[in-house]
Order: sequence, then C-alpha cells, then structure tokens
Amino acid sequence: MHTLKYFLYIEGLKQSGGFMKNSKASAKLATPNTLGPKAASAITFVINPLIADSFALYVKTKNFHWHLSGPHFRDYHLLFDEQADQIFAMIDVLAERVRKLGGMTIHSIGHIVQLQTIQDDNQAYVEPQSMLQKLCNDNKNFAQRMRDAHQVCEDNGDVATSSILEVFIDETERRTWFLFENTVDSK
Repeated sequence: MHTLKYFLYIEGLKQSGGFMKNSKASAKLATPNTLGPKAASAITFVINPLIADSFALYVKTKNFHWHLSGPHFRDYHLLFDEQADQIFAMIDVLAERVRKLGGMTIHSIGHIVQLQTIQDDNQAYVEPQSMLQKLCNDNKNFAQRMRDAHQVCEDNGDVATSSILEVFIDETERRTWFLFENTVDSK
C-alpha cells in the first residue's frame, strides 16, 4: 500500500475509533484479549488492508469467471470459481480476528477502496491468458503482503493471527502456482 494510503488509513482509524481507544464505540465493542492495545493496533493496521485486498481479489476473480470466453472456458471457469470461493472464505476469518483483538474492521465498499492495493479490472473484455497472468501476479503480491503482516503478528506475539496467515499464504501460493502453470506455453 502506498505511504499516503497508509497515512490516510491511520488518520481515519484515529478519527473513527478504529483502534478502539477513546471512542464511543470502544465501550460497546471492546473485546478482552491478552495482547494489549499497542499490539492489537499494529495487527489491526496490517490485517485490514488484507481484508480489503481479499474483497478486491474475490471480485476480480469472479469478474474473470463471469466474463471468460475461449477454448479453455470450462477449465478456467471452474478454476476461477474455486479460487474465488477460497478467497471469499478468508474475509470473515480475518475480520473476526481483528474484532477478537478489539479492533475495528472494514465498514463499507468505500473503506475497501481506501485500503485495497489490488487494482480493479474494469475492461469489457480481457483475453484468458491475460486473466491468468493478472490473477497470478495479484496472488503472488498478496502472498507477500500476508508475509509482511505475518512478521508484524510475530513481532507482537500474536501466534493465532500468525497461524491463520500461514494457512492463507499456503493457499495463495497454491493459487499462484495453478494460475502460473496455466500460462506456461505447452509447445
């Protein structure tokens, strides 16, 4: 995520009580945990953009699933659908983890847009090989962002979120691998 986006994100969290400190929501949404507010804030800070990227990658994958055409239609259609389901399943797990830590998570589509680093694809038609390449790159970059977040979790002693991310990194690397293998020239 760009530095400006991170800055705006932090400012928004401060103003909205997203760190669950000094806000009207904090009393009603406070969640007991053993990590402490500083660790919870750091983890919330790195997980919320992953949730936004999960939404963005899910929609992009479904977009390609719906608008696919060509000789490999059935194979790619099923692959994209399977991958989209896997990505969608990540969202609730990550958001609930943020809430367990006492943080606030995604509130709206506008909030997703503020935090996402995965670019939307609004083209009317994308060639199937280009779809595969774009999703391969997006998943590869997403795995790296999860690794970065994993380090923050480890630095703050959050083994539970670290463990969740380890599973999601593995799933994302598998998606990347499958997408990549479909782009390899068979000649």
